[in-house]
Amino acid sequence: MTLVFVIVGLLALLFLGIPVAFALAGLGTVMLVMKGLPLVMVAQSLHGTVDNFVLLSVPMFLLMSNLLLRGGVGRDLFTAVQSWVGHWPGGLGVAALLSCGLFSAISGSSVATAATIGTVAIPEMTKRGYGKGFTLGLMAAGGTLGILIPPSIPLIVYGVITEESIGKLFLAGVGPGLLLIVLFVIYIVGYAMVTRAHESVAKATPVERRRATLRALPTAALAAIMLGGIYSGAFTPTEASAVGAVAAFILTAVILRTLSRAAFAEAVRQTVSTTIVLFLVVIGAKIFGKAVTLYQVPAMVSQLVDTHVATAGLFLLIVAGILLFIGLFLESLSMLLIMVPVLFPAVIALGIDPVWFGIFFVMMIEIALITPPVGLNLFVIQAVAQSTLGTVIRGVSPFIALMLLAVAILWLLPQIALWIPFNL
Repeated sequence: MTLVFVIVGLLALLFLGIPVAFALAGLGTVMLVMKGLPLVMVAQSLHGTVDNFVLLSVPMFLLMSNLLLRGGVGRDLFTAVQSWVGHWPGGLGVAALLSCGLFSAISGSSVATAATIGTVAIPEMTKRGYGKGFTLGLMAAGGTLGILIPPSIPLIVYGVITEESIGKLFLAGVGPGLLLIVLFVIYIVGYAMVTRAHESVAKATPVERRRATLRALPTAALAAIMLGGIYSGAFTPTEASAVGAVAAFILTAVILRTLSRAAFAEAVRQTVSTTIVLFLVVIGAKIFGKAVTLYQVPAMVSQLVDTHVATAGLFLLIVAGILLFIGLFLESLSMLLIMVPVLFPAVIALGIDPVWFGIFFVMMIEIALITPPVGLNLFVIQAVAQSTLGTVIRGVSPFIALMLLAVAILWLLPQIALWIPFNL
């Protein structure tokens, strides 16, 4: 009965249009009061949630991605990748996708990846005759790589919730990220060869290739410094975020000289705004999580799983279905903060590797970023392209199918995620 009350109460608040952070905090507070506990627990949760060294990396990664976005590094990155693969069938699409992958390695943000690369790639692809739906769908789906390829803000939050190594989670995201890129590239090349509607791009000369590559080299070096530092143990993910933010400022303001004072101020303002929203959701989820733990909701879920779910595969299938459904109404971080504390005891009881489950979970919430009606990447690409939402949704549908295929492959071959963190 308690489990039903929690589910119905939360859904009612969300459907009433109450912001997720306040719905979680409000319901959690009511549950604590009903339990006869003092409200001082709420204040303690507020302080305890934000007093976390690891979470300090979130605003730093956001600042870095905003500086890179407003510093225009996406154009240099896209031009460099295009000089190498632009002459392939569907070469501009492949270049846009690979640019998303490279930018993901330095941003940690899906929205920033989609906006940065989309701003450059969409006009170029549509000018060359690529279908508008295909182009917009590609950029929306390519942007989701920003929360899978490290560094990843959702993986940081998952690590905080489950107390798993963020370094291992970052390493585990590399293989599945490359898998998604390969599947997308196969589809892009196949689409281009079948439709033949686009105008081919002449192969770049060695001089053009060298010039474009050198221009993008500082951006690639930034990614190498951050990821290399994390993987070598030179600095923690939190320290890497600070290094990345400073390096992004030096890159855009000093080396490339593309960041104006106004753009810098806007990057800081956007970072503060987004950080406040994210931390409010985290605080609300912490209060809600404390309440559901006191009401033994995770234990109830584990008991239901033990009674009715015989295998880990069936459990994951049920979880995938639930995430696909609630992804229609909630954004990715809210899904993670609400569901992981409830599901995690059952994950451990079924013997599912928690690092692997983190990657599985993030791949599922990637899909939520490109499913209507609240998929953030859909709205970002719609705004960048000044198109209709329906066009973006139609174009992204094949990529959703490919992402579900990637999840299935990850289940069949878990070493795609686990080999790197546990063997390097």
